[in-house]
Amino acid sequence: MNQLNVKKASKSQINNSAKNLSDDKNQSIEKINDALEIVSSWKAMHSYPMNVFKKRLKRVSEKIDKNAVSAQRLKRVSSIIKKLKRKYNDNKPTMKLTQMQDIAGCRVVMPNITQVRELYSKYYHNGDLKHKKINEKDYISSPKEDGYRSIHLIYRYKSDKGRDEYNGLLVEVQIRSKLQHLWATAVETVDFFTRQAIKSNQGEENWKTFFKLVSSAFARLEKSPIVSQTPQNEKQLYLQIKQKEKELQVRKKMKHWTESVKYFDNFKNKKNTHFYLLELDTVLERLNISAFTKKQEKEALLAYSQAEKKIYNKNEYDVVLVSADNIQDLKKAYPNYFLDTKQFLSYLEVILKKY
Repeated sequence: MNQLNVKKASKSQINNSAKNLSDDKNQSIEKINDALEIVSSWKAMHSYPMNVFKKRLKRVSEKIDKNAVSAQRLKRVSSIIKKLKRKYNDNKPTMKLTQMQDIAGCRVVMPNITQVRELYSKYYHNGDLKHKKINEKDYISSPKEDGYRSIHLIYRYKSDKGRDEYNGLLVEVQIRSKLQHLWATAVETVDFFTRQAIKSNQGEENWKTFFKLVSSAFARLEKSPIVSQTPQNEKQLYLQIKQKEKELQVRKKMKHWTESVKYFDNFKNKKNTHFYLLELDTVLERLNISAFTKKQEKEALLAYSQAEKKIYNKNEYDVVLVSADNIQDLKKAYPNYFLDTKQFLSYLEVILKKY
């Protein structure tokens, strides 16, 4: 099933395919591949509306600061499966793929918290978007319990240019500060290498506590609300971070990951690259990067689908297809895939040296 004829699939077929992937029962390779085809095609349907939102996000964010970094991505199958399995208050999972609000995601990283607020207020709270906003979460004013901070906006796409087939698809817009971004991507880097899911609040308590504490320290630097159940007193907060860092050997581990990763790419002689397929192997500590131009979008989506089939149910591998205007923006938007925690560590050093 391809991007064009997935529209013929009913919502129940799409949801059942996703359920098959999240089911822990042994299933035939043929059944899994059929399910992956449908899920990948459903994801690919979101590419066009996602690109519409990304273009606007880039334009309005760069009006505020030319150093704003924007990117877009389609949600990974592995992340979809984790979300479908997630339980709330020990109840059975009820999430369906067609209800998922972040299949298509656009993200911007603003240099500071003031610009995050300005972008949100001017262009999204009081903006002129014709698409219907259906959900909004301000995780900066009210940080998540795990320490995550950002602004999330969910829109239902509405075409005025004859692209009715995309009407109703959901797109998520994330607005973050640089500090919030460094924290979030450091969490993902640790998840990659320790086989945890701290990002989904599933992981070792020591690591979860460390990131909660660091989030509060970063929030203090931004003069923003801190995470509940972390020390209000700066000295006490910083000393707890110091203790956890020592127990976990955070700096030593992150420096090793950054220094050991090897990169392999195919775009040194390519011009006008726009899509990047990032394939991370945490065992061999290598990152393969394939680049595609805007005109090669269908090829990029197909390569993404094939790569996800290869790594299905293998936790030591990860793959994502992202769009960025250049390789520099790609590295800034997704430092976790490059295992680059240098900037995160530089802020952590400031905290560790204070007391």
